[in-house]
Amino acid sequence: MKKLLGLSLVALVSIIQPAFAQNDAKAKGILDAMSKKMNGLNSLKTNFALKLAGSNGKVKETKKGTFYMKGPKYRVTLAGQEIICDNKTVWTYTKDANEVQVSNFDPNAQTISPAKLFTNFYDKEYNYKYAGTRKVNGKDCNIIELSPVNKSKGFSKVELAIDKSNTIVGGNIWEKNGNQYQYEVSGFTPNAPVADNMFTFDAKKYPGVEVVDLR
Repeated sequence: MKKLLGLSLVALVSIIQPAFAQNDAKAKGILDAMSKKMNGLNSLKTNFALKLAGSNGKVKETKKGTFYMKGPKYRVTLAGQEIICDNKTVWTYTKDANEVQVSNFDPNAQTISPAKLFTNFYDKEYNYKYAGTRKVNGKDCNIIELSPVNKSKGFSKVELAIDKSNTIVGGNIWEKNGNQYQYEVSGFTPNAPVADNMFTFDAKKYPGVEVVDLR
């Protein structure tokens, strides 16, 4: 779970080639509509729940948090952990250790970072297909299945649940080791008032914090 939240938030390239012939038009239409809506926002705020389940589907651990995004910048706030990115630097703060790890942001090293999840990441990195409808979080949703073009990834499939307003409300990620991550998105607030200083780490607000610079 910690690895996932440390910016594999949805286990979600390096040697990537588009594979449009393997993708269906209905899935692309739904994904494009979702991407267009998200790209039209100045900012957003949403709550999420992330559940780790074993190969038997039984939930082992649940994390709840809040996600803020403004352009390519984002901040993930969880109980005991914060992940902050200004599109140049990533700060990962752990409360128990009072430690922040600082690293360079590398978009090519990401699988599905929080920012990617709400934008057009799919055409070059994934094959996708429409998988019908299902109720998720009480909403009627279109289900889109994505598989990574780069088969060396540690996960085999990603599932997105997109509601009728073209917003992601949940889904699943299947890792090759048998784990499954289930996620739900709620309280979606478009164009939320989000200050720019939310996307940098201010050590003065964390007395005694140990800074581990990995750059």
